[in-house]
Amino acid sequence: MIKQLLTASWKVTTISVLAVSLAACGSGTDKPTDATAEKGKESTAPTQAASKYPEKAIGIIAPSGAGGGWDMTARTIAKVLSETKAVDKPVSVENKPGGGGAVFLAEYATKDVKDNYKLFVSSPPILINHLKKEGNTPYGYNDTTPLAQLTKDYGAVAVAANSKYKDLKSLLDDMKADPTKLTVAGGSAPGSMDHLVSILPAFKYGIDPKKVKYVSYDGGGEAVTALLGGNADVLGTDASSLDQYVKAGKIRVLAVAAPTRLGGSMKDVPTMKEQGVDAEFLIWRGFFGPKNMSADAKKYWEDTISKMVQSDAWKKELQANNWETDYKKADAFKDFLGQQETQLKDILTALGMQK
Repeated sequence: MIKQLLTASWKVTTISVLAVSLAACGSGTDKPTDATAEKGKESTAPTQAASKYPEKAIGIIAPSGAGGGWDMTARTIAKVLSETKAVDKPVSVENKPGGGGAVFLAEYATKDVKDNYKLFVSSPPILINHLKKEGNTPYGYNDTTPLAQLTKDYGAVAVAANSKYKDLKSLLDDMKADPTKLTVAGGSAPGSMDHLVSILPAFKYGIDPKKVKYVSYDGGGEAVTALLGGNADVLGTDASSLDQYVKAGKIRVLAVAAPTRLGGSMKDVPTMKEQGVDAEFLIWRGFFGPKNMSADAKKYWEDTISKMVQSDAWKKELQANNWETDYKKADAFKDFLGQQETQLKDILTALGMQK
């Protein structure tokens, strides 16, 4: 069931309808000529004003600290939109960490429901935080307007470059002998994405996930700092956010939760399955707007993102960040989220972490 959950995808399309009414009027007993009738129709037919959106600067929120997957995604979107001039207004990125995205979403879903100029990026935590038992939030994707799924990534387990652990099995053997012996760091709250990435292989290896010592940080960047500073023994997060640290020789990735080996700096990293642990964890990243987003703003972003993902600049960034494209349009993305939310509830239930 867990494997099936983490590899699913869905598709839907979106339709908008424009209604136009025509009216003609006349007076007196004489019937208007055809020309007069046509003139009347022309003068009374309403016209739809062209949208002027956007009329000011746009902000993209990364609901975490700097350095993690959300931060990288938000900054990459802003960079490509600006470089390609797809948006002719300034595009900035702001970090709003706290609770694996839950703190930001609580404010966004209550105070910014109509703010077409404040957008954000997210990934599975927007679903998990709403479903988990510990530290759950009443807000989820239904309190937003999903605009597009952009990429897919996979979970990874890593240690510092000077760690004694050279493979996943040796780490899990020590963890199984004493689950409290090792400290696992992640950039999201307990029960959220990094936590699930960390404990899923342990769970599949026969270790009680509730006994694993997990410490959460506000974003992947802070979690990596804890690992490199000796405040954590293990790190669970998305593989692509570790790319720069692997290239710099600072960390060692023990395994990726992917169906096959990844490319780039991770090409020599074995999958969890290769090491006898039947675990996969698919991580999508998407782009969202406010719940009551106007129709013209939504259409603008659907069109703009569609062009962006086809641009050479975006494809170059995908390669540089070791991301895989997995583009879904707005309604297809929303449908996917609904079905994945149902299935994520199953995995949390299996781990005893559902609300």
